[in-house]
Amino acid sequence: MKKTALLLFLFLMILFACKEEPKTKVLSKETTQNKMGAKTYAEISIKEGGQWEGKKYVGEAFTFKNVDYLKAPDSLTDHSYYVRYEGPGWESNKVGYRLYLDWRNAIDIFGKKVDTMVLSKVGLDNYDSYHEDSEWGQDILKAGKSLGIGSYGLFDGDNNVAHFNKVDSTTARIMNTEEGSGVVVDYYGWTVMDNTMDLKAELFIEPDSRMTKATLTPSKSTLGLSTGIVKFEDIDLVKKESKNGKWGYIATYGEQTLVPDQLGMAIFYKVDDVEKISDSEFDHLVVFNPTNEPITYYFAAAWEKEKDGLKNKTEFFTYLDESLTLLSQ
Repeated sequence: MKKTALLLFLFLMILFACKEEPKTKVLSKETTQNKMGAKTYAEISIKEGGQWEGKKYVGEAFTFKNVDYLKAPDSLTDHSYYVRYEGPGWESNKVGYRLYLDWRNAIDIFGKKVDTMVLSKVGLDNYDSYHEDSEWGQDILKAGKSLGIGSYGLFDGDNNVAHFNKVDSTTARIMNTEEGSGVVVDYYGWTVMDNTMDLKAELFIEPDSRMTKATLTPSKSTLGLSTGIVKFEDIDLVKKESKNGKWGYIATYGEQTLVPDQLGMAIFYKVDDVEKISDSEFDHLVVFNPTNEPITYYFAAAWEKEKDGLKNKTEFFTYLDESLTLLSQ
């Protein structure tokens, strides 16, 4: 009888442990990227507990919830206060970026003073704090009406870059892997300059890197698909190609932040993929050849207050030249 009771007890313990195991795995999966010494992290976080009033999400008892996938609500626009810091964010132990998940679609920079993951703590007070200096760093780039750094639009060949004012739907999917972190954004039914197309944008950062790898896949071949860097007065554009002609970069360095202090920005591109380097009203542009094949480029930012970072113009351009050599091998 005692043996039977013991076997029953062991059976119940095993059954109980099996039921609890999935919960343990879920918690481990959620926390590994952000709390276990990871060097990259990506997220998108939305509000719960409020309601939409026109184009704004309002409420007093809201909370934020991280999701792996989001279809942007039709009401979402700039300053809707629904998505924490207005879109998906991704970071390495050196720098952070965010993409406005609305018609602006600019990419902004989070300058970091630390080498730990910080995005999960940014904007929890309903957006205001990340514009101010803090122990971890701050939002540093004034993107305005530009593409910011490394975002994408359609250049009219003259002076204007069309953003995403008319889109049937937009989705964002988060990636956190051992190799790095990022976001995949799909724009469906983007109507621009008498064209309607779909566009997939994949943005990915690796550990110990300032560079985001960007891959654009348009559904049709279209003139003017471009990426760029925001223009500032009295900041010169630097252009350079590798000796073997495979890769090139455009870059700027100087007082380009909200603080203001020193910031370097660059875009690396495959020379054969590019029609021309040009300017619009707000951006220095890399204009791609028409294609419906994937286009890959990289963008990077280096802030002078970055921990153990690049402190001056000389160090920044040395870093760019070394990166250009590596890409061109």
